[in-house]
Amino acid sequence: MADARAQARRDLAACHRLAARHGMTDLIYTHISVRVPGEPEQFYINPFGLLFEEVDADNLATVAPDGTVLDDPTGLGINRAGFVIHSALHQAREDIACVMHTHTLAGVSVSALRDGLQPYTQHAARFHRRLGYHDYEGVAVDLDERARLVRDLGPHHALVLRNHGLLTCGESVGQAFERMYFLEFACQAQLRIQATGQPVAAPDPDALARAAAVFERPDGRAGKLAWAALLRDLDRHDPSYRGRAAAALPLNRSAKPIPSLSPVESS
Repeated sequence: MADARAQARRDLAACHRLAARHGMTDLIYTHISVRVPGEPEQFYINPFGLLFEEVDADNLATVAPDGTVLDDPTGLGINRAGFVIHSALHQAREDIACVMHTHTLAGVSVSALRDGLQPYTQHAARFHRRLGYHDYEGVAVDLDERARLVRDLGPHHALVLRNHGLLTCGESVGQAFERMYFLEFACQAQLRIQATGQPVAAPDPDALARAAAVFERPDGRAGKLAWAALLRDLDRHDPSYRGRAAAALPLNRSAKPIPSLSPVESS
């Protein structure tokens, strides 16, 4: 169990660093969490006061379902809104291991559009009929909002928080990050497309449904390959996300050949 917890902490720290590298940050005000292996009602989350690029496997906070901070290496505590949002989904959905929430310029902009995310691109097609919307209620500090967050996410793994930002979930940290990457990309592309003022080619709904089904296949093979590649990239450039154990742990530079992807998987 200790190894599983160490891996969960490393993955969560890596997710923060990757979000920073991909421009998905808002100073100290957003948050990512993952369940504690062996203690599914608890979760690790970033302390309130660190930039994402400062988060590592050693400085994550551990939180109980009632909001008690069980372990706080930095002494900074956690974001109250982060607890409300993340505890809601971890308690309601056993299939969710990781929750990722962002305030990006593109995500916030699309969240404020009446019609929300549009199916203009293949990245957006991933969320065809797989995206919830949650109306803005102010800063999410009231526990009562948790029930409505759960309701609005429904059976999905992605949620637009109107006038606020984006949220994705996954059975793993890598899955939540990959979904956020796609959702963020779709938002950025939509804003650029709309800025042209030109007519938009509307994809066929059946094609959108087929694309969404491919992206959300149960095996998640392509996403796992992408996450492994992202970790290798971090290890090459800045393995400090691993914390004090960075020097002692083997780097994630697998020498094993990666099987070629089929045209469908690589699209």
